[in-house]
Amino acid sequence: MTGKIHSIQSLGTVDGPGVRTVVFMQGCPLRCGYCHNPDTWDPNAGETVDTAEVFAKIKRFRPYFGPEGGVTVSGGEALLQPDFVRELFALCKNESIHTALDTSGCLWNEQVESLLDVTDLALLDIKMTTDADYREYVGCSLEKPLFFLSKLEEKGIPAWIRHVVVPGLTDAPENIRRLRDLLKGYSYIQKVEFLPFHKICVPKYEKMGIPFPFDRFPAASKDQAEQAFREYQKGS
Repeated sequence: MTGKIHSIQSLGTVDGPGVRTVVFMQGCPLRCGYCHNPDTWDPNAGETVDTAEVFAKIKRFRPYFGPEGGVTVSGGEALLQPDFVRELFALCKNESIHTALDTSGCLWNEQVESLLDVTDLALLDIKMTTDADYREYVGCSLEKPLFFLSKLEEKGIPAWIRHVVVPGLTDAPENIRRLRDLLKGYSYIQKVEFLPFHKICVPKYEKMGIPFPFDRFPAASKDQAEQAFREYQKGS
């Protein structure tokens, strides 16, 4: 089966446990204000590859994975090509390679549900904590990622939640408390990560001739992200 990918990172350490090969899929239906990969938006761009070709590359790096590593499929939005990702993950599972899905959780259909059958871990972005902010700054409703999270729980798939700390938008204590409330009651959430908003993507926007939507917000420091995490922990 063929699909469209943007790129492959051979040895990554921030997109799931251990050392991982990260496959960035091409195409995304969302327009998140802080997106750092606008070059992945166009579903017709990128490179056409087949699953066997990608899997062969993954296997070459397997000696570096260790006991915790594996493959992560990110984007773009991986859920736009669920059949391709499912076939790739099935190949990995047959070789006992750990699979992680990095997603916004914005799409749901039978193909996505089938993909979860071969997914060991989901890295789910909860980008905002109100429906109004989701619609304004992301381009979908808050209901969609929460529904996806409920399906992960239903299927017993471990989840890491990611939330980007944007000073002046998502860093307020009341926002962190709302996030905590949204995530209450889920037993399969293993980790909640607070990631500092950065602007290293601005040259990509300039090269593409489009404005960076969150240019008005300052970048977040590591300390600000850690402060958000401490605020989140107050309710645990």
